[in-house]
Amino acid sequence: MALLNWVRGRVFNLVHQNNLVYNTCWEDPRLDRVALDLEPHHNVMVITSAGCNALDYALAGANHVYAVDMNPRQNALLDLKKAAIRELEYEDFFTMFGTGRLPDFKQVYEQKLRHALPEWSQSYWNRKIRYFRPRKKRSFYFRGTSGSFARMMNIYVDRVLRLRPLVLELLDAKSIDEQKELYEKIHGRLWTKSLKFAMSRDTTWSLVGVPRAQREYLEQHYENGIVDFVQENMRAVFAELPIQDNYFWRVYITGEYTPACCPEYLKPENFQRLKDDVIHRVSTHTDSVEHFLRKHDGTPIHRLVLLDHMDWLTGSLYPYLVSEWQAILDTTREHGARILWRSGGMDTQFVNEVPVTVDGQKRQVGEMLQYHHETAEQLHPKDRVHTYGAFRIADLAA
Repeated sequence: MALLNWVRGRVFNLVHQNNLVYNTCWEDPRLDRVALDLEPHHNVMVITSAGCNALDYALAGANHVYAVDMNPRQNALLDLKKAAIRELEYEDFFTMFGTGRLPDFKQVYEQKLRHALPEWSQSYWNRKIRYFRPRKKRSFYFRGTSGSFARMMNIYVDRVLRLRPLVLELLDAKSIDEQKELYEKIHGRLWTKSLKFAMSRDTTWSLVGVPRAQREYLEQHYENGIVDFVQENMRAVFAELPIQDNYFWRVYITGEYTPACCPEYLKPENFQRLKDDVIHRVSTHTDSVEHFLRKHDGTPIHRLVLLDHMDWLTGSLYPYLVSEWQAILDTTREHGARILWRSGGMDTQFVNEVPVTVDGQKRQVGEMLQYHHETAEQLHPKDRVHTYGAFRIADLAA
């Protein structure tokens, strides 16, 4: 078992330390806007991922958004979006990040974008700008590890199951009743034995950025493990929630957004706001959450968005979970910071039990948090992504 866990860890690290993992954010900022309750003076720290939500929080009115990620490729993607906002007109910007393809991509990059990038990001996109090559079946959103997984699933749906017409009809459904009818037709043909087998493999979930600890939480709560969880949540997305504005699933099913179904930063009125002023309120930082907070210049951090980061720092990485929470308390408690996070599991008690030192006294993190359970419980079922078991909103006790 120890050897197996070592191999799993090596595979996961190989995927994450050498690749762009996320080409779009997989957390619903519509929920976050309510949970964050932003005021004009609020500064936000968020784990970068693909940068979509960092831009969304700035559009929502944050004073400054610090996008922090240990993977420099994720920050490079946000840097490219920032450069494109500053240097391109809206039509080219939407073509690039809305459809995931850009005609004359080399010329546009060399003449308009490269000079506007930080050094590391420039060196990365010098090699990878080909991701935006205008190929019919391979948009930018089918690149990176999660994008490659989406592409493989699309090939399976198209060539093996031949479900593409039904899937596209579902995406254009006009009512929940129509969605339910179409989804039942798809569900019966989609979940073959081979797909269930693939969905139970560690390698599959490493591609989409799900660590082993997160999968173990789910396997404890479902009779058939993570497959049951995925089936339950896909039913919620496609048969219970309106699909018309679900840009998260649309982009991984089709490889592109539409003007009517896309993140806020891709809408024309918001693009102009970003270009005029808002983009200057977003900065990228390649670092861990702990080190960023320890090295920060002292400007108050009022909101922290930690994605599903807590799930990652369990098991052998538990000491990092302890030191990270200590840094959060040491640097943001006096400002009464609010923290958002998600979890693959239903139970996040392990966070409450993290030991910390407060005013020289040994405490547990849970003693220092004031949870907004009612708000979280109202928001979580509305999540358009619907891939997490729990959503947490908590204020630090001053």
